[in-house]
Amino acid sequence: MYKKRGFDKRYLFILVVIAIALVLVVLAVSLQKDRDLNPIEKVAKDIGTVVLKVVSAPFNFVHDSIEEMIEKDNVYEKYKELKNKEEQIDSVVSQNDNLRSEIDKLKDTLELNTVLSDKVFLNATVVSRNIGYWYEEVTIDKGLKNGIEKDMAVVTPKGLIGKITKVSNYSSTVQLLSNDHMSDKISVKIKTKDDYVYGLISMYDSKTNTYTVEGISENEEITEGADVVTTGMGTVFPSGLMIGKVKKVTTDNFDLSKVAEVEASVNFDDLDYVTVLKRVSN
Repeated sequence: MYKKRGFDKRYLFILVVIAIALVLVVLAVSLQKDRDLNPIEKVAKDIGTVVLKVVSAPFNFVHDSIEEMIEKDNVYEKYKELKNKEEQIDSVVSQNDNLRSEIDKLKDTLELNTVLSDKVFLNATVVSRNIGYWYEEVTIDKGLKNGIEKDMAVVTPKGLIGKITKVSNYSSTVQLLSNDHMSDKISVKIKTKDDYVYGLISMYDSKTNTYTVEGISENEEITEGADVVTTGMGTVFPSGLMIGKVKKVTTDNFDLSKVAEVEASVNFDDLDYVTVLKRVSN
């Protein structure tokens, strides 16, 4: 009986050797730099290039997108860091401005203490101010334990602001000159060319930060910008405390006396540090 012969392994070996030889020949030829590509190699190379582009395009897109996202995240983080630093700088600048203002006010107060050498003075800080009574009174952090007494004059480096009306052991209430209910009219004098003329403060206008001074002699010449200070008459305010400067001069309704509009030297909206005074004789 005839038997079908199987594939001889020797032929397989020969085929493998021939394939390897062909590959080696192709490689040897392709390694020649100056050799021109044959048509088959050109087609194969072109096809490989196109296939490589098509296959790599999605990967390149994903890679570029990831790189872009990472770069955006880095830029945003740097932005947040710079923004935070900017806010910190603004905060520091604001704090420095506030501290500089506080230092200037304290320097002014110390200078005032030197100028008022003939008075007994007590420095104090405004600790409370009611919005509803903004122009009427403030509370300071000095009281009976610090030698504060009722009716003592209270000033800032800019001038007179009021007097003590209520006193507890560790705090006091200051009635301001801007108070519409000031019980007693304040006697003041206005500097003229050769002397002073006298009058009384009758009211304060918070909108213009001015006092109205009445009772000035009709015959007196008063110039704009003239200093207005306390006379020292009475038992509360010493002489020479600054009130303000003359802004305008008119006559009263009966043309019998002059009325001066005086711009206050003190800004009643900005009271932080004050000095409480009393006469040496007290």
